[in-house]
Amino acid sequence: MRYLNAFLQELDEPVAAAHGVRLLLWRDDLLNPKLPGNKARKLKYNLAAARQQGHDTLLTFGGAYSNHIAAVATAGRLFGFETIGLIRGDAPAAEAPLNPTLAQAAADGMALHYLDRSSYRRRNEADFVAEQLARFGPAYVLPEGGTNALALPGCAELVAEIRQHTPFDALAVAVGTGGTLAGLLTGLAGQQHAVGVAALKNGSFLRAEVDALTQAATGQAYANYSVQTDYHFGGYANYSTELMVFIRQFRERHGILLDPIYTGKLLFGVLDLIRQGYFKQGSTVVAIHTGGLQAWAGWEARFGPLG
Repeated sequence: MRYLNAFLQELDEPVAAAHGVRLLLWRDDLLNPKLPGNKARKLKYNLAAARQQGHDTLLTFGGAYSNHIAAVATAGRLFGFETIGLIRGDAPAAEAPLNPTLAQAAADGMALHYLDRSSYRRRNEADFVAEQLARFGPAYVLPEGGTNALALPGCAELVAEIRQHTPFDALAVAVGTGGTLAGLLTGLAGQQHAVGVAALKNGSFLRAEVDALTQAATGQAYANYSVQTDYHFGGYANYSTELMVFIRQFRERHGILLDPIYTGKLLFGVLDLIRQGYFKQGSTVVAIHTGGLQAWAGWEARFGPLG
């Protein structure tokens, strides 16, 4: 492996060499060790807006192993906000320990409350959000995953950062809610190509989500991207033996740990697309490691170590 700088690494992959593709990995997981990856980018301008609006509390939603919940809790501790997490699912029994994600969120000062699944499905409804604010008091509300209009500018800045270090033909990123991909598209402004690898099953709806986000942010939808929906391995937070073997072998080859929810699926998908000839010979493709490694603590508690 060749390091171009502290955050950009060239991946020596035989399939890429065979198809004449230069494959690079941008290590956004290393950019801010205390608050790594795309979650910090999504929060950047939201935190500024919260401060400007006079809020001292952040309220948000997420699953029990959510990277977003972990990031909001950490951001609250670092930047002086109280934080409230509304967690999907039943509260653990009084004597049961919290999983590692929620334990760390609580240690960072987040107050955890639980929503049954039918209530959680209403998380984007204005009247439901109003009910939560009436219950918990004034707060700046962040949606699940941190994806809103203010999330896009922080993610867009990544395009310029990468361009400072290398020319490229395509950027590739894992997609959950679509916010990071939408932000990259606004940064690309119609230049180069972007590939989103959906981390969840039946992800074809994500294109409409991304288009709505960029339309709201810039007044236009972009055509210079695709959403790949064949690499979800059974759905969000699902996995297979094939995926876990790939993640372990990738770490052995490159010394880089991927996560099983987002970045493992991303790199598996990108290498398969190269194998299929999706990228033109001579292309430079930059895959983006968006972090999410906090998920391994909970994963290993449930399934054992990666090996």
